[in-house]
Amino acid sequence: MLRSSAAAYRRMANAAVSSSTCSSSTMGVCTKSMSSRAGGSLSLRAQDVVAFRSSNTALRAFSTGGNSYSSFAEPGSLFGDQLQDPPVFVESLSAPTMGGDKDAQLRADVRAMGSLLGHIIQDHHGKEIFEKIEELRALAKNWREAGAGRQPETAAQADEYFQNLSSACGKLSNDEMLIISRAFAHFLAIANSAEAHHRARLLKKATTFEALPERYDSCGGVMKSLLEEGHSADAIFEALSTQQTELVLTAHPTEVNRRTILEKQRRVQTILTQADDLRDKNQPPTGFAQRELDRAMEREIASIWQSDEVSRAKPTPQNEAARGTLVVETVLWEALPNFLRKLNAMTQSVLGKSLPLDATPIKFSSWMGGDRDGNPNVTPEVTREVLLKQRAQAAGLFLRDLSRLHSELSIMNCSEELRAVVGDEKEPYRAFLAQMMAKMKLTKDWAEERLNNPVLTSRIEATDVYTDRQDFKDDLMLIHRSLCETENTIEADGFLTDVIRNVSAFGLTMVTLDVRQESNRHEEAMDTITRFLGLGSYSQWDEETRLKWLEQQLVSPRPLLRPGIWNEHPEVFSPTCVDTLETFAMIAEQHEGSLGAYVISQCTSASDIFSVLVLQKDAGVKKPLRVAPLFETLDDLNGAADTMKKLFSMPSYMGAINGKHEIMIGYSDSAKDAGRLAASWAQYETQEKLAAIGREAGVELTFFHGKGGTVGRGGNPQTFLAIMAHAPDTINGRFRVTEQGEMINQNFGYYDRAQRTMDIYTAAVLAEKLTEHVRPTDEWRNMMKTLSDISCEAYRRVIRGDERFVPYFRSATPELEFANLNIGSRPAKRNPKGGVESLRAIPWNFSWTQTRLNLPTWLGVGEAFEKVLSSNDGPVLREMYQQWPSFRTTVDMVEMVLAKSEPKVAAHYDKMLVTDELAKELGVELRELHLKTEDAVLDLSGHDILSENNKILLRLLQVRNPYVDVLNCLQAEALKRFRGAEDKEDKVLKDLLLTTITGVANGMGNTG
Repeated sequence: MLRSSAAAYRRMANAAVSSSTCSSSTMGVCTKSMSSRAGGSLSLRAQDVVAFRSSNTALRAFSTGGNSYSSFAEPGSLFGDQLQDPPVFVESLSAPTMGGDKDAQLRADVRAMGSLLGHIIQDHHGKEIFEKIEELRALAKNWREAGAGRQPETAAQADEYFQNLSSACGKLSNDEMLIISRAFAHFLAIANSAEAHHRARLLKKATTFEALPERYDSCGGVMKSLLEEGHSADAIFEALSTQQTELVLTAHPTEVNRRTILEKQRRVQTILTQADDLRDKNQPPTGFAQRELDRAMEREIASIWQSDEVSRAKPTPQNEAARGTLVVETVLWEALPNFLRKLNAMTQSVLGKSLPLDATPIKFSSWMGGDRDGNPNVTPEVTREVLLKQRAQAAGLFLRDLSRLHSELSIMNCSEELRAVVGDEKEPYRAFLAQMMAKMKLTKDWAEERLNNPVLTSRIEATDVYTDRQDFKDDLMLIHRSLCETENTIEADGFLTDVIRNVSAFGLTMVTLDVRQESNRHEEAMDTITRFLGLGSYSQWDEETRLKWLEQQLVSPRPLLRPGIWNEHPEVFSPTCVDTLETFAMIAEQHEGSLGAYVISQCTSASDIFSVLVLQKDAGVKKPLRVAPLFETLDDLNGAADTMKKLFSMPSYMGAINGKHEIMIGYSDSAKDAGRLAASWAQYETQEKLAAIGREAGVELTFFHGKGGTVGRGGNPQTFLAIMAHAPDTINGRFRVTEQGEMINQNFGYYDRAQRTMDIYTAAVLAEKLTEHVRPTDEWRNMMKTLSDISCEAYRRVIRGDERFVPYFRSATPELEFANLNIGSRPAKRNPKGGVESLRAIPWNFSWTQTRLNLPTWLGVGEAFEKVLSSNDGPVLREMYQQWPSFRTTVDMVEMVLAKSEPKVAAHYDKMLVTDELAKELGVELRELHLKTEDAVLDLSGHDILSENNKILLRLLQVRNPYVDVLNCLQAEALKRFRGAEDKEDKVLKDLLLTTITGVANGMGNTG
């Protein structure tokens, strides 16, 4: 069988930057805008932000089809200067073709919605505040057009514009600043909604004849490309049928938008979809239906503006779980089976085979309510509550589905197998479904009863309800077999197939819940147990002694402790120890399929992993959860291979894992520890080594990738290329990855977007398995070692070695204020008394993202590249960039973040907030390092401006920058006032801070 070539990979990469529609991302790309409510607007594309390398090239407008692209509302007002009722429908835009301008309708949508917002703001707050909004936007726009301080010939004029912008913000009252920041934040959110809808609109046009688009990053294109490259249809089908991507929803970095606002934004997209449907019918723009949609849009935007977008209380883990699983209930429950139906159509069309009914290419899990790492708010009771609530929700959804099947399946003919169950019922399917409905109703009642009265004995026995997904699936399959046997295959392939696939993807708890805890909590529990039993101190034993004792306990028939004895001896068992032991007792209570993996954070040794198996066995867990060590710091990654090799050499451990093991790779903390470049190479090499050890031991490894939304936390807006860049022979059709915080809504919050995201993941995992990857040569590996060493030393020299750093970080960024904002249930630090080293990766990246310096992603990279490029090894580094896609992907992501950064804005935060002179000096030095890193990256990539090969992305930042710039100035002013205020609970100031954070996140695409 032929293998796909590296050239095919490069074609994919080229397609990624030249394609007219984007794959998956946190951002949109903007095009043209006009002034009035009937005038022009915005065009967005989904990828992360890229900007100009403007030291060499002035900001300029780009053009497509003769149209110039500049700001959202040029040359008129931000929201439009004509305040008559704006139409969502514009007659000239209803024509089937728009002169080749595919983004014209997007501009019309944003123009209409932006004008509505402006009208509403003026109605509620008056013309004066509206004019101040326009003044700030114009000043920011002028600053950008003058080169934003990067062009020597216009630097003085640019500085004057920026100073005027800062002065204008300083003259505003707190109340005025809040209104203005809300205006800019909401407008960026509107732009995001319109852009997301437009992507779906373009994809819909691209799939007029096929179920899925014929793109490089879609299953429709990948299957055909693999056939063209010599792979057999059978090989492609086998790979697709057996692969699985498991998307794990997590609560961090927390979504800054409230659930209420997210639901309203979804309704906005529904209205836009309805408007498209009417346009497709070529109805006149003055008809009743169009007027009603115009009014509906106005009502929705008015409601958004008058709603409180600020969370008044810190969310509980239960709140986060409810928010996170909202997408399952409202979007994915229908989107996933519909995507699989489309995938099945493509396998039939391209490969000549139907997708097996038991194939599960996409599956969903969650951490929300189970992740207790450093979060004392996640208790055993909380996890029980979340599991029961989700079980009740899932039962309600399945009950609705069974009711629909009961309505549809009035067929009288059935198989002998089904007849034996229902007897001589005239409508056998309805009779059997009635039984299933009664059992599912009982399941819902049982879960709700236990949820409402956890200490009372339930009147419903667990044996009378559905507790195992396989039991429910078996009943559905009985119906499916009967329909197929009686020549009713068309009925079997209908809604019944969708329900069966949802059972596989979501189970009976809507999502499978992981449990995560720190390794030191397990060590504390073991140490307490051994001391209580008079065996000495587990913590003082060496590693070999621990492992020998753990092996003995794993095979011993006797438990170490009687259940609950820890509550009888508070003088021995600390509250944290009791919580740990109660967690394992809670795990033992759960029905199979409720829980997934047990993830161990801060894992450093084999005993850290083995101890969790023993604690599960001692608690009476009938089918132990798979134990997934999380290797997250640079030292942890470097030691991971030895740790797992030790475990795989132990017969008792091998006997407990059934030939399979999951290992989690931490991207956030390793990057925080060592810098992006050193961390990415350590992650690459660690996965290579672990995969080899697994093959040698006969263990099937699945890597669980703990990535965040930002590049600094392992994220990559181009999901397809990011998966293709993984180390060869490490994915093998099994890909588990976190979808965090705001990324959940961005990737799965809307029906079409969710299907597109699932398509990208499925296509990437398929292509990755069958593609012949470029493997690094020994010379390249040596070069990566050199780059890692230089970059890590440079990164740590600043972060750990410079005594000015901590004062600078805490004064120049919103880090100190982050903990007081109600945007997450988990404390910002693992250790409340710790310093920057104990700060979680989320607030760490969050703080630098807000100030636009994005320090964690690039610090150390420039020094490494500069040193190598100026040496005799420079040609080797250039060869790596040109010929090794994995390395090029890393460099391109750093280049994108550099373009997304704005050192001049970061300097403004210093001017406003930093008082220590030594800290100020460090700020200047860091911005100089940023510019040097730009030069080094451009030298390596051969570009004149950052990411010059993606003009669609360049248009994005050109248009969005003025709006985010204003929000940054408002935020710096708000931080200055907040820190100087006597009343730290000032409601307006706190709301202002959170609103600017939301606005910057909406403009840049992520929090942290």
